[in-house]
Amino acid sequence: MVQYKIFNKKSLIDGTGAFAVQTIPPKRKIGNLGGEIISLREARKRAAMTKRVAMVEFGDGRALDASVNPNELRYINHSCSPNTYMRVCYGKVEFYALRRIKKGEELTCDYGPTHHDGKLKCSCGSANCKGYL
Repeated sequence: MVQYKIFNKKSLIDGTGAFAVQTIPPKRKIGNLGGEIISLREARKRAAMTKRVAMVEFGDGRALDASVNPNELRYINHSCSPNTYMRVCYGKVEFYALRRIKKGEELTCDYGPTHHDGKLKCSCGSANCKGYL
């Protein structure tokens, strides 16, 4: 469930992005990432067969595949200077605003450790960019 209106369009960071339709106050829950909860084994199998991975692992042998039954939040791109953060708990993936997000601004999140193991070039464009995911 998404609590603030979000729309998807072409992103300057990568592919499609998620953009705020309205101002989002700081520290507010934006919503839960949509998707299908599957086993970690199935998640890794699916990830190996796709170019754009939309998986979040829970750490308990399960993962959320956001490419199945997705919502607008599926297109939040990575940034080394994000305006949202992701909270993974209770079988949910939640996004919260780190600061005030302006109407029309792209939503971004620091993905943290990924399956790319520092081998994928980062294209966030942030002054604090680490260079790789």
